Amino acid sequence: MAGPPMPGGPFTMPMMNGFVPKKIQPWIYVLFAFAFQLSGGMYAGALANVMGDTCLMREDVMMIVLCGVIGVNMPFPLLFRFKFRFTNRQLLFTAAVVVGVCNVLCTVTECVPVLCLLSYIAGFFKLCGTFECMSNIQLWMTPKRDFAIFFPLLYCIVLGNMSLSPWLTAQFVYVFQGWQAMNMFMAAVMFAIALAVRVLTHDFRFMKPLPLFAVDWLGCLLWSALAVEVVFLFNYGEFYNWWDGRVFRIVACMVPPTAWFAVQRMRHIRHPYIEPGAWRYKRLVPLLALFAVVELINSTPKVLQNAFTGGTLHFGATTTAALYIVEWVGVLSGCMFVMLWVKVFRLKFTRLLALGMAAMLAYEVLMYFSVSPGLNIERLYLPVWCRMFGVAIFFTALTIYLEELMPFRHFFMGLTMLGFIRNGVVETVCSGIYSFSLRRLLADNAARGWPFDPAQLSLVGIKQLFGVTCIIGTAILFVFLLWDVQPIRATMRRMPYWNVVGRMLKKAIARR
Repeated sequence: MAGPPMPGGPFTMPMMNGFVPKKIQPWIYVLFAFAFQLSGGMYAGALANVMGDTCLMREDVMMIVLCGVIGVNMPFPLLFRFKFRFTNRQLLFTAAVVVGVCNVLCTVTECVPVLCLLSYIAGFFKLCGTFECMSNIQLWMTPKRDFAIFFPLLYCIVLGNMSLSPWLTAQFVYVFQGWQAMNMFMAAVMFAIALAVRVLTHDFRFMKPLPLFAVDWLGCLLWSALAVEVVFLFNYGEFYNWWDGRVFRIVACMVPPTAWFAVQRMRHIRHPYIEPGAWRYKRLVPLLALFAVVELINSTPKVLQNAFTGGTLHFGATTTAALYIVEWVGVLSGCMFVMLWVKVFRLKFTRLLALGMAAMLAYEVLMYFSVSPGLNIERLYLPVWCRMFGVAIFFTALTIYLEELMPFRHFFMGLTMLGFIRNGVVETVCSGIYSFSLRRLLADNAARGWPFDPAQLSLVGIKQLFGVTCIIGTAILFVFLLWDVQPIRATMRRMPYWNVVGRMLKKAIARR
């Protein structure tokens, strides 16, 4: 389905109808993937408007958004099972229709559990649609299936649209004066994609379909439930005053048994959602730690920067939307820099991570010296660009390293394992820690009897936390500078052709 069935042949898209010009066929799928990545269930860019138009709290809206992020993380181990069971036409049509329906339904209910479920489903099928688009044009993007080229280009869309989506949401809210406008627009886009798929493509198979046999659906639900519970704790922690809240204690007591059941199921069935062997690579733990560090540094904008721009400077959503464009430029710059570093200059991988860490540290330092009343928003452009430049380097480079670390059998399981850190869970944990720390600092500063008003006390607390983060980031940067090793080979491993993957899955199903 991605190129010809036989390795080494010219790039083709045999699922396309004959009247579609060959030159624009891959670009159509790029457009589809771009649209899928813009979509979601509830959009964080409309947070204030959703709170104003409904009875939902800020924590409720964030929980709905984060359930969508968790949904994006969970399909990875199942993607190839879907790919070899259904045709490209069936997968894209289903994904577009489901995401479109979820967008519509999110505008007609205020029940938080229902909205969380809809957001999870939308995120799940959003990734399925994106994967199906990008896997079919991978051979067009890199004829040698080189991940050092594929991942930087992929993250231009994935990370880039994480900035473009809230920007576009803010524009729709401003023009149409309603948060539902973004949902209805994305629903229309998804239904247009479904129609285009029906018109432009036909069902094509390069091998017999493999049944959805031995798929660990319960394991997927257990790991999803564990992620949702952890996100719930740190998202609602401040609202329930942490252990003082009865609901918080109940959910906290649910985490250990959920984790136990997930791990025991993984250990005792023949076809687990995540195989135990996927956790046993000796360099996996340091890789997970690196992603956790990135999320820790990357959590300051979600708490400190938002508290500064919204609570102190009183910037509106339309004003701060300009920062999303700066983020988008930073993402594109970082992804292209990774490709240049790895494929053209062929320099050391750890030096690339050090540069990414230095860029993220530059954000913290610049923000530390920028926190002051009456600041112009233009002063935030450079630090925001530095942060996203560094984030793009880390996400792209470490994903390339993961592909080099793990064989193909475990690679997509590894993406889900990393997703527990980078897709909502650790992000929410770090944000909760910063929120708690900021509240304690504000209370402590007020108890000191300083002759400051609440706005000035808030500025002092924000500046203090930026300073602490600068110290942490500096220590981590020194570690990277001292770590003078090359963890990946000069020649990157390449993904096998789809017919080879199909035979691997067929043999695995036969053994089970």
